[in-house]
Amino acid sequence: MKTHTLLMPLDMHLHLRDSVMLENVAPLTAYSFSGAIIMPNLVPPVTTLEDVRNYKKSIMETVPNDYFEPYMTLFYKNYDKAFLESVANEITAIKLYPAGITTNSEGGVSSFDIEEMRPTLQAMSDMEIPLCVHGETDGFVMDREAEFMTIYELLATNFPKLKIIMEHITTKEAVEMLDKHENLYATITVHHLLLTLDDVVGGMMMPHNFCKPIAKRPEDLNALLTTALEAHPKVMFGSDSAPHPRSKKESCGCAAGVFSAPIALQLLCEIFEQYDKLDNLQSFISDNAQSIYGICPEFKEVVLEKRPFIIPEDYSGVVPLYAGNEIAWAIESIE
Repeated sequence: MKTHTLLMPLDMHLHLRDSVMLENVAPLTAYSFSGAIIMPNLVPPVTTLEDVRNYKKSIMETVPNDYFEPYMTLFYKNYDKAFLESVANEITAIKLYPAGITTNSEGGVSSFDIEEMRPTLQAMSDMEIPLCVHGETDGFVMDREAEFMTIYELLATNFPKLKIIMEHITTKEAVEMLDKHENLYATITVHHLLLTLDDVVGGMMMPHNFCKPIAKRPEDLNALLTTALEAHPKVMFGSDSAPHPRSKKESCGCAAGVFSAPIALQLLCEIFEQYDKLDNLQSFISDNAQSIYGICPEFKEVVLEKRPFIIPEDYSGVVPLYAGNEIAWAIESIE
């Protein structure tokens, strides 16, 4: 059997939720990943040092037998410098959500007034705390990310030393933005390397393929594929794996989020092999993230084997991407 080995896989954009959902999904990521950037949009959001410590403790209590590093984040507010200095050693980044743009983001930023944001963003820049951004406006759904490029321009030019991560990019405009500013970086999900809008609403509604930002056009997917497959040094993997109970997905008002954590590595192997780029997967899945964030994860070796694997219909009531479908790669061993 053909095998492929990945070292210290990292998921640089992950939702673990809390309570029972956390207990169900955190072990699935900890099994195959060395670490992950943990999103702070709980209810209420993670905004204090105590919140950070309590959430990290809760995560670690769910994965007692696996080495896994949760890289913690704060939900963006206009924090003062003294507060940031008090929490800097316990977070890896701060996550900015436009108000109401996605799940549990109602307390996000409602106005991108640079002068109002300047004290916080300048302090983050001085302390080398990266800013992760959900980059969408409240415009027409297919144009929201492209419209946000002017805000990225504003942030990047006003704070040239601030490391800005364009999260889960979905458009060719975002790919083009990468090389326009030295301080812009990006994460790409596995589902945005596979899906277009047709896979969400092209026929019958496919609720488990629905996420924000929504999958876009074929030309956007091709731009993302090209960038990921070449392991552009400013791009890294971030699953944006976002678990919701089946009842919240298969319902009126379908919750936004694709759950991919347990099968992300397998799908990435399939994609990169299809384009004869398996040698670049290590950079996309780990090396670039280590360089961008300056992190050193504990050693973990994941060996994947090319053999048929049927994705389970659900994981503790959460339906994954491609549930019930056969894919070409499976996890063979982890050390």
